[in-house]
Amino acid sequence: MRSPEDIRFVADVMLGRLARWLRVLGYDTLYDPHVPRFLLPVEAKRENRILLTRSSRLIEEHPEVESFLVRPDRPPLQLLEVVRHFDLGTRWLFSRCTLCNQLVERVPLEAVRDQVPEAVQRMDTEFYRCPGCGKVYWEGSHIRRFQEFLARLQEFRENHSLLGG
Repeated sequence: MRSPEDIRFVADVMLGRLARWLRVLGYDTLYDPHVPRFLLPVEAKRENRILLTRSSRLIEEHPEVESFLVRPDRPPLQLLEVVRHFDLGTRWLFSRCTLCNQLVERVPLEAVRDQVPEAVQRMDTEFYRCPGCGKVYWEGSHIRRFQEFLARLQEFRENHSLLGG
């Protein structure tokens, strides 16, 4: 199983939700919908990243770049396909900012009190802040929901692989 230290991605404009979910899993994934598609292979090659794209033409035009054609339209199936193809691990949840891709840092409540709802402040939880954009994260029900989503994805993955897919 590959860890976030083993692999890095750049995603095209059609894969915004996939990029965000890969970041949730802890994988360094560049994504900027304002960057023209033709520049993505240059960035991928320069930074030794795998280009994730929905464009077979882009892959054909840049055979020198490691690329992967993401076929499904729906983001959950896109994630399943990428996790399966690259054998990605899923235990580094929420270690990376979902907005700007920076690694988040653990911070005390006092450092982020004005950015956290009062109800959350009363909970016994850990807080994290992105040093890039300042977004604050905490352990809440979203982590449990994403873990449940991953479990369903894994179950689908195992059942689907039994069917030869």
